[in-house]
Amino acid sequence: MPPRSEPQWDLYGLHLAAFMLAGTALFAKLVPLPALDITGLRGGIAALALLVVMVLGRARLRLPSARHYLAMLIGGLLFAVHWMTYFHAMQVSSVAVGVVALLTFPVITAVIEPPLLHRHAPRGYALLAGLAVLAGVTLIGLEGGLAGNVPLGLAVGIFSAVLYSLRNLLQKRFLDGVSGPQVMLYQGALTALVFAPFLSTSPLQLAPATWGLLLLLGTVFTAVPHTLITHGLRRLSATTVSFTLALQVPYATLLAALVLSETPGPLALAGGALVVAASLFVTARQRRQPAAVATSD
Repeated sequence: MPPRSEPQWDLYGLHLAAFMLAGTALFAKLVPLPALDITGLRGGIAALALLVVMVLGRARLRLPSARHYLAMLIGGLLFAVHWMTYFHAMQVSSVAVGVVALLTFPVITAVIEPPLLHRHAPRGYALLAGLAVLAGVTLIGLEGGLAGNVPLGLAVGIFSAVLYSLRNLLQKRFLDGVSGPQVMLYQGALTALVFAPFLSTSPLQLAPATWGLLLLLGTVFTAVPHTLITHGLRRLSATTVSFTLALQVPYATLLAALVLSETPGPLALAGGALVVAASLFVTARQRRQPAAVATSD
C-alpha cells in the first residue's frame, strides 16, 4: 500500500476537528453564562493550554515578521467576534439554527476564495457542492419554522459565517510559515483580551461545575480542533477545509439530540444528508488531487 500523502492526513484531521467543533455547540446551552463571557474565557483557556504545551515542547512562540503580527491581529479580531456571534445565535434560538446558519460559510468561501487568492473564477464543482450545502442547511432551518427567534438566530449565525470565512482566507494568505498552535495561541489570547473588560461575571465567582465545562471547552473542544484546522489550511484550499467542516451540521444535530433532547425531524435529517454528501464529494475530489492542491496554495 502506498504511503498516504500529507494533504490526506490533513483531511483526516479536519474530519476529527469537525466532530469536535460540533460539540462546542452544546456548551452554548450547558454553560450558564452570556455568549460574550463564554467566548472570552474560552479564548483565554485555549491560549494558556497551548502556551504550556509549546513551552514544554520548546516550540517557537515569536512570529516571523511584523507583517505576520498585523495579519494575526486582524484575523484574531475577526475570530473573536465570530466566536461571540456564533454562541449568541445559538442562545437566542437553538443549537440547530445557530450551527445551520454558521455552516453557510463553505458557500461564502467557495465564491470568494478563487478570485481573491487564485485570480480565477470559482470552480464548478465547488459551486455545485455549495448549493447542496445551502439547500441542506435551509431544510434544517425550516424544520423549526420561522417563529420566535429563528430569524434572529439565522441572521447572527450568517454574519458569524462571513467573519469566519474572511478569517480563514486571511490566515491562508498572510500567515504562511506560522504553525497551528501559534495561530491559536495568539488568537485565543487576543480574544480573551478583547472581551475581558466586558465580562458580566468575575471568573472567581464561577461554580466548579461551570469551570469544568469551560476547561473542557477551551482545551479539548477548542485548542485541539482549531490547531488541526490551521494546520490543514497550510496545505489544503480554504474551500476544501470549509466543506469538510460543514460536517458539523449533522454532528451537532446528533449531539444536540443525545445531550439536549433537541430531536431532529425529517427535514433536518434530509438536510444533514445533503451536507454530508456535499462534504464527502469535495473531500473525494481533494484526495484524488493531493499534489495539485499542495503546490497551488
